[in-house]
Amino acid sequence: MLETKKLPRMKVVDARRQESIGKTVRICGWVRTRRDSKGGFSFLEINDGSTIKNIQVLADSALPNYASEILTLGIGGSVEVVGDIVPSPGAGQATEIKAATVRIFGTADATQYPLQKKGTSFEFLRSIAHLRPRTNTFGAVARVRNEICRSIHHFYQSRGFLYVHTPIITASDCEGAGEMFRVTTLDLMNLPRKDETGSAIDFEKDFFGKATNLTVSGQLEGECFATALTDIYTFGPTFRAENSNTTRHLAEFWMIEPEMAFCDLEGNMDIAEEFLKTLFSDVLNNCSQDMEFFAERIDSTVIETLSAIVKSKFVRLSYTEAIKILESSGERFEFPVSWGIDLQSEHERYLTEKKFKCPVILTDYPADIKAFYMRLSDDGRTVRAMDVLVPKIGEIIGGSQREERLDILESRMKAQQLNPADYWWYLDLRRYGTVPHAGFGLGLERTVQFVTGMGNIRDVIPFPRTPGSADF
Repeated sequence: MLETKKLPRMKVVDARRQESIGKTVRICGWVRTRRDSKGGFSFLEINDGSTIKNIQVLADSALPNYASEILTLGIGGSVEVVGDIVPSPGAGQATEIKAATVRIFGTADATQYPLQKKGTSFEFLRSIAHLRPRTNTFGAVARVRNEICRSIHHFYQSRGFLYVHTPIITASDCEGAGEMFRVTTLDLMNLPRKDETGSAIDFEKDFFGKATNLTVSGQLEGECFATALTDIYTFGPTFRAENSNTTRHLAEFWMIEPEMAFCDLEGNMDIAEEFLKTLFSDVLNNCSQDMEFFAERIDSTVIETLSAIVKSKFVRLSYTEAIKILESSGERFEFPVSWGIDLQSEHERYLTEKKFKCPVILTDYPADIKAFYMRLSDDGRTVRAMDVLVPKIGEIIGGSQREERLDILESRMKAQQLNPADYWWYLDLRRYGTVPHAGFGLGLERTVQFVTGMGNIRDVIPFPRTPGSADF
């Protein structure tokens, strides 16, 4: 028997390369198919998740466990193969492995194993989320998601940004919408009350001594570091208690939020455009096989769409200009257009897909429909906000120049029924050495969904959390 302890395990993605021919290798993975020949040998298709394409293994009947084990292998069985990489006569592959040994780690009963070669719906696969990474589609999604995360960190690290870990538990509502998950250790069957009337819960008796929630954004805490260290970014999980079951909403999702001190809205737009182009370019360059799979099986336009964005110059125009364009478009929108409305996906897609045929950055939204922290413009009606819109989905990035003037920030809080005393530390950033600063947020899952063309956002996160569902 070959000595395998000194032989490092090789990835399938490397074993498939022509320059690997002649090497003796050790491959570990899972069986995708087994085909038996009347000539006394079998072909095993093995995959270890490193690539969407399998490696073919030739297992000869001379192997001591050929009849007893190899001929019983089914889809899902796990193996270790040691052998030589040789040229493959088969179409679509340059190499295959001629096995010297095939060791079986685990079998998968074909009568019970849920993943067979027949087609399986994405809805069913969500019910077996622990197994769906073994499918071609979800393996490809995982690799693309990984590449996007790698690209995100490289983009900011290579530009001198500091990675900051902001809290998951917070007492502040960044968006002011109140759609937050409560964090408590109180006995829900016997809640302490502040007075005899029982009108209010006494959160001073809770673990943190006050009402706390899961964060909807790391932005406010991120600003603390940006106003001390200049350029930072946060990248972590966020939570939104929005009772929505659409294909675009999750209760738990990941957000990337850069914050730049001494930066205005124009600089913010420059970074956002460069950021998206870098992400999409990296995916096209480093995940070409997976992207070809998505173009073939999921959405035939994904590669074309990303390539066009990378090459394009984003159009920039104000919200007011966009409203005029929409009003004179002649289109029959489901949601009527007028100044002051929050634009819907149909409006955003008209601008990107029909009017300009490229990404669009809208700026200067009405103050009444935007968050308290966005910088009030000189007209008193709008704020220095921006949304980056792309074809097919509309908004992919939302951001703004932040309000750095203490008096105006306090008045904006009061106008939105927020108590400035609850944000005393945030206001301190304006009391002590305030500076112009700006930032934005990008949802990781919506980005992965856009890049891959997947129809449901629940299929681009390993274990989706949605209303009524927190399995696995």
